[in-house]
Amino acid sequence: MMKTIYDIQQYLKQFGAIIYTGDRIADLQLMEMEIQELYKSQLMETRDFQSALLLLRHEIRILKEEKEH
Repeated sequence: MMKTIYDIQQYLKQFGAIIYTGDRIADLQLMEMEIQELYKSQLMETRDFQSALLLLRHEIRILKEEKEH
């Protein structure tokens, strides 16, 4: 089960996906897209998919809120 953004990065690395654009929010959004593709391709368990999506969206929301202030 995925508990951190690092866990998601390590999971994606197993599939050759290393994401770094220099923009943290963009990186997280790209990770979300990759996770969705893996899930659609049935390469990812539902529980892992759900926890990864929640983590990514939570982190994106926090960063966007920080940017606004």
